Amino acid sequence: MATRKGKGRQAVRNSSGGFPAWAGILVGILIGGLVVVVLMRHSLVPMTPKGPQPNPQATAQPGSDEGLTPATSNTAPKKPQYDFYSVLSEKEVRIPDSEISAQAKAEQQAQQKQQQQQQQQAQAAAATPKLPPNAPPAVTQNITAAPASAVAPPPSNGPSGYLLQVGAFPNASEAETLKAKLALQGFVANVQSVNVGGQTYHRVRLGPFHSATDLESAKQRLSAAGISAIALKAGG
Repeated sequence: MATRKGKGRQAVRNSSGGFPAWAGILVGILIGGLVVVVLMRHSLVPMTPKGPQPNPQATAQPGSDEGLTPATSNTAPKKPQYDFYSVLSEKEVRIPDSEISAQAKAEQQAQQKQQQQQQQQAQAAAATPKLPPNAPPAVTQNITAAPASAVAPPPSNGPSGYLLQVGAFPNASEAETLKAKLALQGFVANVQSVNVGGQTYHRVRLGPFHSATDLESAKQRLSAAGISAIALKAGG
């Protein structure tokens, strides 16, 4: 009995001096928390794929890949293109709008001056006193006119006056279409053919105009109708 009691007391001492149970539970909780933190960290950090990755800023060098050759541009030389500003003959000169306006203004001023002179002459003739009935007859003289060769002919604009070119087309049907469009707007146009650089072009023109005033008026009417045109001074 004495020996059995001694063994019991020794067992009690051993159990009381060992690792307590609650400490083991606490250690287990801490280890589990660390595991959870590590797993969550790995889930938030994106995983980098293994192996070589493409470089978005890299540029391919010509001839770097076997079997690939840089594409060559097989562009054929373009044929010269002409617009209606360049399809002109050697005797024709383009007139800028500023010069047309200046010439038209000068013509209008000259016309106004001529009208004023005619009015003054008419007023002077009306103010001349009439001769009385018993006045001597007026003396008349025979005057021989100068030959026509001695009188300088007045300048004539005629066919070499002003022109308006509205278009120039390689296709004659396009020129006729524009001519019909102009007819609907009240313009009488004509189509002329010209050879430029071995290519035939069909020019649509208005005129001739015998004064810069008429030329400017027609050009303004075309512009109001949405039609572009260039003024020309044809040579003799």
